[in-house]
Amino acid sequence: MTAGSLEPRDMEWLDKGVLGIQWNDGHHSVYPVRYLRLHCPCAACVDEWTGERRLKGEDVPLLIMVQDIQPVGRYALQFRWSDGHDTGIYAYSLLRKLCQCDVCQPVKPVESKSRRLM
Repeated sequence: MTAGSLEPRDMEWLDKGVLGIQWNDGHHSVYPVRYLRLHCPCAACVDEWTGERRLKGEDVPLLIMVQDIQPVGRYALQFRWSDGHDTGIYAYSLLRKLCQCDVCQPVKPVESKSRRLM
C-alpha cells in the first residue's frame, strides 16, 4: 500500500485521552492525545527552516483534550485542542509514524512533564 492510499477507516476513544485509528491497511494505531499535541507539525510548533521543535513539554497542559477533529482533503486530519491550538495538519503518513501501539513502539518514549495541569 502506498502512502498516498493510506486512509483511516474508523476512529474511537480507546481510553480517556487515548485515540485509536483503524487504517485501511488493517493497522490499529494508538495515540495518547498529549503525545499528539506535543508532536504538532505546524509552523508555530516546529521551526520551518531548521525543523527544530519550538513546542516544549512544559508548554502543554497535562490534561489536554481534543475538542474537534476535521479531515483535510484525503491526506490529513486537523485537531482542535483544549489549549486553543488548531493550526496543525497531521498528514496520514505522519500519524502512522507517531503511532504508539506496542508493535510500532515497543519501548515507549518518556513523556516530558508539565507544571500546568490545564
